[in-house]
Amino acid sequence: MSRLTHTLTALTALTALALTAGCSSAPGIGEASVAGAASRAADRAPASPFWVDPDSPAARQKALWQRQGRTQDAKLLARIADRPAALWPAGETDPAPQVKAAVAAARGTGQTAVFVAYNIPHRDCGQHSAGGAADAAAYRSWIGRFAEALGDAEALVVLEPDAVAHVVDGCTPAEFHAEREQLLGEAVARLKRQPGTKVYLDAGNPSWIREPEKLVEPLRRAGIEAADGFALNVSNFQTNEVTKEYGLRLSRQLGGKHFVVDTSRNGNGPLAGVWCNPPGRALGTPPTTDTGEPSLDAYLWIKRPGESDGTCEGGPDAGQWWPQYALELARNSRA
Repeated sequence: MSRLTHTLTALTALTALALTAGCSSAPGIGEASVAGAASRAADRAPASPFWVDPDSPAARQKALWQRQGRTQDAKLLARIADRPAALWPAGETDPAPQVKAAVAAARGTGQTAVFVAYNIPHRDCGQHSAGGAADAAAYRSWIGRFAEALGDAEALVVLEPDAVAHVVDGCTPAEFHAEREQLLGEAVARLKRQPGTKVYLDAGNPSWIREPEKLVEPLRRAGIEAADGFALNVSNFQTNEVTKEYGLRLSRQLGGKHFVVDTSRNGNGPLAGVWCNPPGRALGTPPTTDTGEPSLDAYLWIKRPGESDGTCEGGPDAGQWWPQYALELARNSRA
């Protein structure tokens, strides 16, 4: 079963991040980086419909290794640094500066910025990514600032990974279910007020809620009808084939709703019994809208490859950049 593995305090830094060969903070993008991204936009045609953060930890690590003469490692890490991955604005801070900066930079390249909104109260059942907004009022305020910052830019938002699946599996206490579903529905509606924003409500992964039919009514109560679709496999390792088949089953139950799939680390599929920093994994299909399936809108890197799932298998805290793990994912990649 998936356990979402982003402690998003690493995203609060909007200033430069000092990388070492061992670890760094997870990515933030500040207003200062927008000018740099925009100035580089004229030098390259978009290779993807999705925006690449030029100041991500992977990009900084790549530059560091180049300066240190680790040329081959830097070349491998380009498989992450040069590809688009979602931004996760921190719940502990105002998301507006990071969101505004990213959509401005993406507009300059003619691309779409991808975000994850992850701040629902009682998040992650007290596990690696425990936290979230203090209460419903705090969440409404946070998601409102998030949405307003998107403006009329082209953006894609994956809404609250694990939130619905944790209702279905009972991990989230029953007394919070109704409030959570109401908040999710309100969040979908608020985000969809932005004319360029697509919203995909998270629906777990095939190894978690094995019968997708169990998700149908909770997703409906959580506002799926007003969303553009649902997201699958966030921060997990299920293969494209398995996830697509699962997504099509769920789509049929939801009247043909479309979906997106996280392929960031599924190149070698899952490792049985290990969801937290499993060794031997690989990058999956690079982000694209060319999926070959009309109901599957995009393969995305929603989990940022190289960020730790938590203090397991020798990893740092959840959400922290882990260069060694990133390098292994890149080295094992066939894409």
